[in-house]
Amino acid sequence: MNIILLSGGSGKRLWPLSNDIRSKQFIKIFQTDTGKYESMVQRIYRQIKSVDPDTVITIATSKNQVSAIHNQLGENVGISIEPCRRDTFAAIALATAYLHDIQGVTKDEAAVVCPVDPYVEESYFECIREMYEAAVRGEHNLVLMGIKPTYPSEKYGYIQPVYSCEGTCCFNFTEKPTKEKAEEYIAAGALWNGGVFAYKLEYVLGKARELLGTCNYTELFNCYENLKKISFDYAVVENETSMEVLHYNGQWKDLGTWNTLTEEMNEHIIGNGQYDDSCKNIHIINELDIPILAMGLKDVVIAASPDGVLVSDKDRSSHIKPYVDEISQQVMYAEKSWGNYKVIDIEERSMTIKVALNAGQGMNYHSHEKRDEVWTVISGSGKAVVDGRERVIKAGDVISMPSGCKHMVIAETELIMIEVQLGEVITIKDKHKHELTG
Repeated sequence: MNIILLSGGSGKRLWPLSNDIRSKQFIKIFQTDTGKYESMVQRIYRQIKSVDPDTVITIATSKNQVSAIHNQLGENVGISIEPCRRDTFAAIALATAYLHDIQGVTKDEAAVVCPVDPYVEESYFECIREMYEAAVRGEHNLVLMGIKPTYPSEKYGYIQPVYSCEGTCCFNFTEKPTKEKAEEYIAAGALWNGGVFAYKLEYVLGKARELLGTCNYTELFNCYENLKKISFDYAVVENETSMEVLHYNGQWKDLGTWNTLTEEMNEHIIGNGQYDDSCKNIHIINELDIPILAMGLKDVVIAASPDGVLVSDKDRSSHIKPYVDEISQQVMYAEKSWGNYKVIDIEERSMTIKVALNAGQGMNYHSHEKRDEVWTVISGSGKAVVDGRERVIKAGDVISMPSGCKHMVIAETELIMIEVQLGEVITIKDKHKHELTG
């Protein structure tokens, strides 16, 4: 089975734990049976593999999420990288071309596309398997998942069956209706549109040729920023006459706000926090190295990270986005393929960062033109390469790298360093990768 997971967006409604680099699907907030925490993307990946270990998973995402995906899922997961955001049709077309041209999946094989962040049970993936098998049979061009509504939501799209006098069925689609209209749709048998589609590759490749001018992966990638910006629903689904809808009646939640997310948390406190006996329905999520104390609060979420602190009534937390849009600052925490970093101080001409490299991982060999850097090893061991010269490093060692100097570090064990950047201009764009020779 081939599954494409759509992993996009910045998840600003889950600020401050989400930012432009760490979207909501990478926040480790769900406790597993082993007591460890996993993210949305780790959870859905694990669930898929538990249903079908042989499933080939490809993640369609932006380039700034690639490091976090490798960090959480390993190096072997397939990734279709979107050069920029062009909505879901372009993303699905590119990922389908990636499967065919790069991964070697034939045109008559099927794929299922689904979002990376719903909170679901295993029966959801059994339904996905049924969708895949229906697409393989090829009786219809497109197979959709229709989710049984649990309440008249104004946030979701609806699939409405329409029957002709001859008894044939077609479908109408409505996005985010009023509560009153949603009640009418549900009474008439409408289902939520969960954004899950199954098809044979040749079908979407044909739509790409028709609407984008090509279905070749390289051509799509190179002209991506000029592709038509339109959703898969508008471009394909609403114009398709040969379509089947499979019903899913199990648990399904879009955990896009603090209110819905905290409903599925196994515990009320993650990190260093406590609340007194007068608190009711309180959740504290703390990524900082300082304690949080809550007293006399009800129906409140407190979330703290290097990017900021949120204290909000849970119902009001869904209205956070316009306020976060006005916040402009340096990203203070990010996961990379080799580990993670946390900004701990910013001055006019310096920035201090705590860097953690996972055992066996290393940074790219690179240089900076506009800043000097100094590494101080706090714990662990590894090796540093500076202008081609290699040296073993351990706790207490200090490595200085003037501007223009090529450098990298490789961790033997988990390696923690303090990195000080010094210069008149400190920007993420001032990084130049090099090949390590010799």
